[in-house]
Amino acid sequence: MATLSRTELAELNVFSIICRKKSFRLAAVELGVSTSALSHAMRSLEERLGVKLLNRTNRSVVPTPAGVALVTELDRGFDYIKSALSTLEPYRDEPIGHLRLNIPHDALDLLIAPVMESYAQTHPKIALEVAVNNHQVDIIKEGFDAGIRYGEIIPKDMIAVPLTGSLKWVVVAAPAYLAKYGAPGSPSELKDHSCINMRLGDGAVYQWELGNDEAFCRLPVNGQYIFSETSMIIKAALAGLGLAYCLEMQIDEHLRTGELQCVMPHWSHLSAPFMMYYPSRRQLQPGLRPLIELIKARHRSPG
Repeated sequence: MATLSRTELAELNVFSIICRKKSFRLAAVELGVSTSALSHAMRSLEERLGVKLLNRTNRSVVPTPAGVALVTELDRGFDYIKSALSTLEPYRDEPIGHLRLNIPHDALDLLIAPVMESYAQTHPKIALEVAVNNHQVDIIKEGFDAGIRYGEIIPKDMIAVPLTGSLKWVVVAAPAYLAKYGAPGSPSELKDHSCINMRLGDGAVYQWELGNDEAFCRLPVNGQYIFSETSMIIKAALAGLGLAYCLEMQIDEHLRTGELQCVMPHWSHLSAPFMMYYPSRRQLQPGLRPLIELIKARHRSPG
């Protein structure tokens, strides 16, 4: 079996990252080096292998057919290396490494932010990177170790771990709005109200899901306002601009103070929990299991 030098392994890793990022600039940022250093490494690799691996233009970087074949096998190999290294975790006093997550904004506010201080104190050797995207992301292709999404949209080839119980969705409004327009009593009456809509990450406008089991219905609603962030929907509702459809856990405080009131409570909807998911072919990345347990413990406890 041929022995690879440290330089050769480094160049192969650089090549894999460039293919994943489709950009010398973004790969350079991830590696913390200059683009010229990456260009030099790729020239050296191609000259040594005697094969052109990348087609590079001013706008993009695309692997050649030979490059595609090589990076496919390399990525499998690097996954095996990561898996092998993860077997050392039980022998360490505490987890150490780099953990990269991709999550939606709601999960940042509800799941990650509340446990950050505790996680940092108990796992000081884990470098945690969190990217926030409301649209669905291929975590393997983008180089993330795990992601958080609502349970219904987790890819089927992933391992998924529930972080919360079932999520309760409710329709709410400010007292000022209800005093002026009244409260709807059923989904059919929503057409007579101003509803604050949500623009999803894929560009679609979210259809409200109401009721459960035989009484379940999904319907588009009318309204003057559309936001892509839940925080803006809540602020609009607090300002009396219309009815809002929210996770109950996001507005607990506003419900307690009476700033928002639940309408059509018998039409609240239960959905799948937030899930942490990761590739099934990998062992857990260092620090991921403790983070999962920390989030789950918080949502098992009152408040």
